[in-house]
Parts: sequence; C-alpha cells; structure tokens
Amino acid sequence: MSGGLIAPLRAALTAAFDRRLDPASPAPLCVGLSGGSDSLALLVLTVEAAAARGRPVLALTVDHGLHPDSAAWTQAAGAQARALGADWRRLAWTGAKPRTGLPAAARGARHDLLAEAVRAAGASVLLLGHTADDVAEGEAMRRGEAPGLGRLREWSPSPAWPEGRGVFLFRPLLGVSRETLRREVLRARGLAWLDDPANADLRFARARARAGATRGAGPGLDPAADCEGREPLPSFGEREGWEDEGGEGAAGVVRLDLADLDGPTLSAALLCASGGVRPPRGAALARLLARLSTGAPASATLAGARSISDGARVRIVREPGRAGLPALPLQGRTIWDGRFDITPDVGGLMVAPLAGRAARLPARDRAALSALPAPARGVLPAILAPDGGVRLPRPFGQGPALARSLVHARLRAALHLIPREVPREFS
Repeated sequence: MSGGLIAPLRAALTAAFDRRLDPASPAPLCVGLSGGSDSLALLVLTVEAAAARGRPVLALTVDHGLHPDSAAWTQAAGAQARALGADWRRLAWTGAKPRTGLPAAARGARHDLLAEAVRAAGASVLLLGHTADDVAEGEAMRRGEAPGLGRLREWSPSPAWPEGRGVFLFRPLLGVSRETLRREVLRARGLAWLDDPANADLRFARARARAGATRGAGPGLDPAADCEGREPLPSFGEREGWEDEGGEGAAGVVRLDLADLDGPTLSAALLCASGGVRPPRGAALARLLARLSTGAPASATLAGARSISDGARVRIVREPGRAGLPALPLQGRTIWDGRFDITPDVGGLMVAPLAGRAARLPARDRAALSALPAPARGVLPAILAPDGGVRLPRPFGQGPALARSLVHARLRAALHLIPREVPREFS
C-alpha cells in the first residue's frame, strides 16, 4: 500500500471508531456496499478495524433492479466482500417503480431494506461510505435545487421508520476525499470498483451537483478533519429536562419549554409525536415556531401533529384528525401508527384508535383517561376483542396487551442525544 495518507487515514478511522462504537459489543458491523469506490474502500478499512476489535463485518448490497446489469453488479460486490473477509447479503427492491421521483423513492427503499437487514443481524450500526465529495455535493444542492436537503453527519439515526428504529448511520469518512480513498486504499490493493452510470446522468440533481463539484474540486479535505464540527451535537445539559415523565410521556406526548425551542427541535418533536417519516421544514415550520414563540396561548397543527402552548411550555401530540386508521390485527408484536410497540397477551385481538370508542371502555379504563391531555386520548391505541369489547392496553388501562411508546426514544435519537453505539433501544 502506498505511503501517502494511509497512516493518517487509518488514525482518523480508528479515532472515529473509538468515538462512536461500543468496545464491548460483539454485534456485527454492517456496511452498505454498492460496489462503488467509496463503499468498497470503507469496507476494506472496516474489515481491518473490526478485526482488531474482534467484531464480524456484514456487507449489505441493495439491488434496485433499475439497470439491466444490476444483478451482475450486485453479485460482483458480494464476491468482493467475501474475498475481503466479510459476510455478505443481497437485498432487493422489488415491485413497481415510480415514474417520477425515482431517486427519492430508491433512496427510501434502500434505507428501509438496509435498516431491516441491520436489525435482523442483531446490530444497530450501519456504516456508509459518504466522503468529503458528498459533503461538497450536498452543499451545492442546498445552494441550488434542494435548499431543504439535510446535512450529512458522522452519526445520525436511520431515516427509515419504523424499520430503522434503534439503527444508527455511521459515516466515518466525511473528512476524506474520494480520490484519496481510490489512491490510498483501492489502487494500492489493485481493487476495481463500479462506476454507476446513474452518477453521471444529468437528469438527476445529485449528478448535476457532482459534475459541478468535480469541476471545482480541490485535493479534498484533511482525512483527520473533525467533520462533526460542521453541525455541533447539542450537549445533554442543553436538553436536560426536555423529556416528559409519567403518564403523558408513556402516551407519546412531548413537552418542551418554549424558551429552549428552536427549529430543529420543533421539527424533530413534530415528526416523532406524529409517528410520521418526513420532518417539516421551511416556511411552515418557521411560521409555527414564530407563533409559539410569542408567549401567547396557541394551538396549531403541522406534519400530522398538534402543538398546544400555554405560553411557557408546549405539548405536542399526534393530530387527532388523523385518527381514522383502520382496525388492524395484532399478529404478535406490532408497531402501530409509528408510535407504539404493542405486544398482545392472547391471539385474536385488533388495534385501532380510541377515538369514537371511549364510551365502550370499562369504567376503570375511562377513569384512567382523565390523567391525559384531551387531544392525546383519541389517538391512544384501543384493543378490540372478538366479542366487541374495547380495552386500553397497559399502562393506560388493564387490557390484554402491553403498549410501549416509541416517541421519546425516537426523539432522543433525532436530537442527537445518543452519540454512540448502545444496546439497541428498540428490540
């Protein structure tokens, strides 16, 4: 291997692994492997680093089925992974593909498939090969065609929901240029990589940004650069006290001090309280933040969540108007409405929103509702028995099921309050 930058590159990767990974975890390190240069170089470096930590490596390749040669490319990636000493699995995006918005749809499907595979492997970390070039391309897209595009972070929760609950994305190469990886890791080993023609297809915004960034690119960032400094993590102290305690928290209600509210926090809280998958951004979010910040009592809805302010604090709950979900069978453990993990005690039960069914609850369950804010009651899960009976699951009532809210654990991850690998929060 060439002398060049490989030593500082390895040192930077070791520092990133020490910063983010649990040294006691035996779980496999999962690597998203497209077969391109960035992900292949990441796999090479991860296999080396994982061996020193006694951890296996699992490479995951998504076959999107969008190119006649995609199956062959996928198999080639698998052969390379196994030759490097990693286990490997093929993941396929099947079914009809949209005629418009294909890049976004493919990205969403890819995240879903990867997150499910990481969880199935008993892992919680997915390493991705984004580089300094991707950072530059993202900045170019934010200045032009995609001003709402989020910034890449070294460590962030999976955007897939609920498939990605408890899964974190780890990008340890954000300070390294693509050319550095090709020269120091791949060419030095005689490894070939795939150049996906879609990366040069100027019909897509990412390809246009890549072409522009390539024309103006310099030698790349220092491999040891601290990219986390681009968007500092909030400290635990800054968020101390934000998480609600007691019955409201268990019911998925988020309570925040208005004095500490900012756009990213409000966006994350709305997303998590609603159980949705797309965080609100832009003018609508700014208007809501301005309205809540006046200090006057207010109530407003955005992104499937209702914000209710008393002038000092805001409660955020799922929008009751969206409670018209169909009754679903509880076939074992079920994630319901993106907000609750429900485990039934017996078979034959259904789950549905409580709205319109509260009058059928037993007296004890109805009494328990009084402790919760009125907007949160109708969007609680109701357990429907085959005989027509309606019960609240525990801990809200004494029904034959246990409901665990996912809202606050998801919010902790969204606010970057889980800065390193921990035992998977959502089993």
